[in-house]
Amino acid sequence: MSFTAPVKDMLFNLQHLANIDEIAAIPGFEDAGLETAQAVLEECAKFNEGMVAPLNWEGDKNPSSWKDGVVTTTPGFKEAYKQYCEGGWQSLQHPAEFGGQGLPKAIGAACGEILNAANLSFALCPLLTDGAIEALLTAGSDELKAVYLEKLISGEWTGTMNLTEPQAGSDLSMVRSRAEPQPDGTYKVFGTKIFITYGEHDMAQNIVHLVLARVSGAAEGVKGISLFVVPKFMVNKDGSLGARNDVHCVSIEHKMGIKASPTAVLQYGDHGGAVGYLVGQENRGLEYMFIMMNAARYAVGVQGIAVAERAYQRAAQYARDRVQSRPVDGSIKASAPIIHHPDVRRMLMTMRAYTEGCRAMAAVAAAAYDAAHHHPDAEVRRQNQSFYEFMVPLVKGYSTEMSLEVTSLGVQIHGGMGFIEETGAAQHYRDAKILTIYEGTTAIQANDLVGRKTARDGGQTAKGIARQIAQTEAALAQRSSAHSQAVAKRLKAAREAFEATVDFIAANASTDPNAAFAGSVPYLMLAGNLMAGWQLARSLSVAEDLLATGEDKAFLEAKITTARFYADHLLSKIPGLRDSIVEGADSVTAMALEAF
Repeated sequence: MSFTAPVKDMLFNLQHLANIDEIAAIPGFEDAGLETAQAVLEECAKFNEGMVAPLNWEGDKNPSSWKDGVVTTTPGFKEAYKQYCEGGWQSLQHPAEFGGQGLPKAIGAACGEILNAANLSFALCPLLTDGAIEALLTAGSDELKAVYLEKLISGEWTGTMNLTEPQAGSDLSMVRSRAEPQPDGTYKVFGTKIFITYGEHDMAQNIVHLVLARVSGAAEGVKGISLFVVPKFMVNKDGSLGARNDVHCVSIEHKMGIKASPTAVLQYGDHGGAVGYLVGQENRGLEYMFIMMNAARYAVGVQGIAVAERAYQRAAQYARDRVQSRPVDGSIKASAPIIHHPDVRRMLMTMRAYTEGCRAMAAVAAAAYDAAHHHPDAEVRRQNQSFYEFMVPLVKGYSTEMSLEVTSLGVQIHGGMGFIEETGAAQHYRDAKILTIYEGTTAIQANDLVGRKTARDGGQTAKGIARQIAQTEAALAQRSSAHSQAVAKRLKAAREAFEATVDFIAANASTDPNAAFAGSVPYLMLAGNLMAGWQLARSLSVAEDLLATGEDKAFLEAKITTARFYADHLLSKIPGLRDSIVEGADSVTAMALEAF
């Protein structure tokens, strides 16, 4: 089936929740208001609906292939990528100084969702390039920036992130790849990296690998890791491409999903050493790589929203078309489309509410990023940075976990046909699974939320957000509509459960860490649920006010209904999560290890 980008919902979020016109008041973003956002999103939708989305199933049937060190991407990918770059989509949110368009992340993230919904495997290539650009902008020398940034921002060259090794998965203290200093200031890099997304492909002229390795003699553990640029092809002084560097793809993985995205095993230094260039200072590589990782973590959360949207659209269309059984209320005297059945509508509403809630949460987080990096007032920057950092593990962890539920419901709505690959529902389910794993598993996001984002400041950031939520509750409670009253009640109960959980985490993280971390993932799911529900609660007020003016009735009524459903069916789960975290910690670790 065809894909339609949810542009209207994105623009609603940008205007009313992310406050795009406030972003446009920041110096440098003057031309990035709602009118610009609408023009960009509509053009982005047109390109992806017509060019990229039709390749999604083709990529699942005919994945990227490897032969003799050469990776050939799915038929059509190379041509689509060329048009992607020519359209300026890679450069959208990067600095004009290096050839970018300088648009805010709030707009760029919405375009990212459209691209990922169209084709998750295709979108991974520009996603990793974005991360490489961020790392070089932050830590790269002027020389590295001059050589690599313009080509990366144009998309002529692509970027990768090389962390994982066979013996070092998420524990990067075990990285063994080594870098030997050379008299000319370069390094020779040796080692094996696995799970490297688009580590080899045929879509771009050059691939710029950002590689973690230890300089000879460096300390063990994470403090001895440095970051290097290692290009596939050397770059001559005039910017032209030179000799092939000593980095080679020795295989690609065979995966359950995102099959068109080549996941490479890269071998460095088998023929004398790959030439690498130090990024920043020695032994600060993990610090720099986290710039890429944080950019990628947010982007992976957007991937979860995107695949959920695609699964929802497919399921809704199927439910309208599939005729089976009479409605239980007798409204139709013969077999009817299954969308008439209450449980199918419950599943569709669950899919829709999760997706719209997480989309709204991600839009607000992106706006905070823009203010944190560009607002002229230092205190405003600090507040928004704190908020954004708290939101990143939620956008990544909650949005990807919800995508598994949504894509699973998509299969369920299709019934037995959902288990058949030809319907396409199963592909979304298989593709979604990796999202909870790469760029840090859900547990890693949750540990970050507990340790760095909650316990470190005694829960003060979390409590500050809770105070903002309480203001939304109070505003809803003053409204006369039954929907506002009901949502205010649910939001209050959820916010109070969140505050109790934050108190528990802050009190126990140091004195009883097993108790605090036993509930880390439930805490992430609780917090993510609340943040998404909060944004839909804000949406409810806006939609009711706009509806009274006679604006887009169908869209606004659907927004109100979705917000109410989220409150009744999803926010209502939060008090139970609070109980499992605060009162159920002991039972998590009570079982004797040998009993497993």
